[in-house]
Amino acid sequence: MSIVTHSLLSIAVPLYNEQDNVVLLTEKIHESLVGYTYEIIYIDDFSTDTTRKVVNGMNDEKVHLIALKKNYGQSLALAAGIDHAQGEYIITMDGDLQNDPSDIPQMLAYAVNDEYDVVTGIRQKRKDTLLKKIPSKIANFLARQVTNLDIKDNGCALKVFTKDIAKELNLYGEMHRFITLLAHLEGAQIKQVPVKHHARHSGVSKYGLERVFKVVADMMLLLFIRKYFQRPIHLFGIIGVLLIILGVFINIYLLIVKLGFGEDIGTRPLLIFGLMFILAGIQLFTIGIVMELLIRTYYESQKKRPYRIKNITIGGKSA
Repeated sequence: MSIVTHSLLSIAVPLYNEQDNVVLLTEKIHESLVGYTYEIIYIDDFSTDTTRKVVNGMNDEKVHLIALKKNYGQSLALAAGIDHAQGEYIITMDGDLQNDPSDIPQMLAYAVNDEYDVVTGIRQKRKDTLLKKIPSKIANFLARQVTNLDIKDNGCALKVFTKDIAKELNLYGEMHRFITLLAHLEGAQIKQVPVKHHARHSGVSKYGLERVFKVVADMMLLLFIRKYFQRPIHLFGIIGVLLIILGVFINIYLLIVKLGFGEDIGTRPLLIFGLMFILAGIQLFTIGIVMELLIRTYYESQKKRPYRIKNITIGGKSA
């Protein structure tokens, strides 16, 4: 335990309209980490309430506030916090008080004593509505089937990372939901532990059904990165060959119909629509992947970050 208490910890917490939760959350973190050396990094994702004012008003020297210039979403807000973090261990959690900071010490113990790179929580007795739990269970099941990584709760925001692993993560879109998988792709050793879960203390959930579609799209991208990033010909080549074979069979069939039975094949709408759907699907999927890779190249080759910070304060004062 002495190794942990003498190492700087960074707790990165994205915030969006959490004015009624952030003070109590700060108090709970302080209570849970007595004897530890730590910094709390709040990332305000362009809240429309008084969240920033409340954080700065605490005048807490342990509290850093990163105020983003516009609403970027949770993934980029979390990326900003990780980039700013100086700790040997970086802890992520939500700002709605559903995660319990009292679980942090036991998770840190696994990271230090057992040398795990990532310790991730499994929410016990979730205090969420069915609107959140059912899509979450479906997404977790699909993630396990697609990635072959047995993570039981990808949606739990309470995680402990070593600094080396956290700094290598590149978060875009809704990738924070698959941050454990991203760490696994970096070679991280992962430990899952049960953690407490509470009902939201105040405010409203930012979760909606539209995010399910974003999660599915990001999962498809992760599948591509995991299996075909270094050998895309294995994906596109196989699809191309299959389409060529299908096209050959169709042409042979149409040739037989035309020459053998004298039927007109040029006006068959099923053939036209089938070809259009196949070509459009391949083009859209390919363009999506190419654009994603171009965006990553644009930011990473120039060492740019896909977010802009308005200001940073420590203890309510400009850093």
